[in-house]
Amino acid sequence: MKKAVIPVSFDAEKLSAAKLYMAQKDLSFEDEMEKAADALYSKYVPAGVREFIELNARNKTAAKPKKPKVVPSSAVGVKSGTDGDSD
Repeated sequence: MKKAVIPVSFDAEKLSAAKLYMAQKDLSFEDEMEKAADALYSKYVPAGVREFIELNARNKTAAKPKKPKVVPSSAVGVKSGTDGDSD
């Protein structure tokens, strides 16, 4: 899914302290904020709507066909059907 950035105002000293103490526990402030946003989403968005969004996202990724790589016939290392030798 496409990600969105959420601007949130927070006291700079508190943020600095939170990041400092979280780093001591190998935690990321940003990762924890994502978890909190996911929890809010789960809490307030009805289950049917969440299921619809997930199905829609799966269909979009499955519907995108992969583009085949085009190899030019003059590519180095590619042998053509006729090399001029008469074996």
